[in-house]
Amino acid sequence: MRKALRTAVILSASALLLAGCSAAQDGGGTATGSLKGTGSGDACTIEGTVPLGAALSLTGAAASYGESQQNGLNLALKDLNAKDGVKYDLKIEDDGTDPKQAIGVFEKFVRDGTSAVIGPTLSNTAFQAQPIAQDGGMPVLAISNTAEGITEQGDFIFRDSLTEGQVIPQTIEAATEKFGLKKVVVMYSNDDAFTESGYKVMAESLEDQGVDVVDTLKFSVKDTDFRSLLTAAKESKPDAIVVSALIEAAIPLVTQARELGIDAPIIGGNGFNNPQLMKDAGAAAEGVIVGAAWNSASESPENIAFMKAYEDEYGSGPDQFAAQAYTGLLVLDHAVRVNCSGERTDVQEGLTQVKDLKTPLGSLTINKDRDAEHSAVVQIVQDGKFAVLN
Repeated sequence: MRKALRTAVILSASALLLAGCSAAQDGGGTATGSLKGTGSGDACTIEGTVPLGAALSLTGAAASYGESQQNGLNLALKDLNAKDGVKYDLKIEDDGTDPKQAIGVFEKFVRDGTSAVIGPTLSNTAFQAQPIAQDGGMPVLAISNTAEGITEQGDFIFRDSLTEGQVIPQTIEAATEKFGLKKVVVMYSNDDAFTESGYKVMAESLEDQGVDVVDTLKFSVKDTDFRSLLTAAKESKPDAIVVSALIEAAIPLVTQARELGIDAPIIGGNGFNNPQLMKDAGAAAEGVIVGAAWNSASESPENIAFMKAYEDEYGSGPDQFAAQAYTGLLVLDHAVRVNCSGERTDVQEGLTQVKDLKTPLGSLTINKDRDAEHSAVVQIVQDGKFAVLN
């Protein structure tokens, strides 16, 4: 079944590529020459406007993430287009938190000559949509896809988001040291690529730290009532509950845990990285521990400028998803300026040249596996805000 679906996807992408080539020959799309400029870096000048695309979850289960990402992208677009030399046209499409819808969005971007695409928001959606871009020779920059294997789908696939394998081990180590963890209960949704990937890293990290997993409880990504599972977890008297879940599950899970009298620390994966957790769970979110790819308290000039610009634009502070999205456009701009070209293969090559780029996330490098490398941080919810766990 998977082989048949994969074949259908490839045939669909191939047909769209042929259609795109015909359109370009007939005068449709962006003229090739206009995307080739002169100079490089800050001195790069491109006559044409470089077309970029983004597939974000603006509706559906991951809409809270997608909204933050859209804000981050629009802010970065405003900042970049205020600079000299290169102008960008960014088209943001809704992936609906639905792989089928995301495939359609990616097909559209392949067909219309988009130089590079950002997204989609979730890893399980990315796994199904990215082959369209890979087969179409269109660079993809994932900005929130942390599951293992994302960039293994092809040499046109990159990301600026740290993997769960880069963040979770640091989180488990810090929590184990802070709370002296000996035994824990692990909970995760087993029907989502992102949360399953997070669970695997959590299990490995707990084993590495010598922490005993006394029970592993599974649920669906669509579940919102966790009382029976939490009651079972409470009976095990764990030192902590370790959870891999999206924010839609994280909020009721944390709330119900406290309602049931569970006062053990709750350690969440990247899905917990959302101010919505504190807003909706309120006091129940206090003490929740989350590994993060971005520290809002960073005093780097790039982060200070980003924080101020975001608050001025939107009237509230950004979250990690906004910071990663904002950084994503900075990364693509750097890649375009390396070869001073918006041509797809030139952007792809430029992405391999991202090294020590100063961003709100920190000094960012894309490694040989096309994954991002930069510092991570372990956070704890204190007084309704994320603070660094000391």
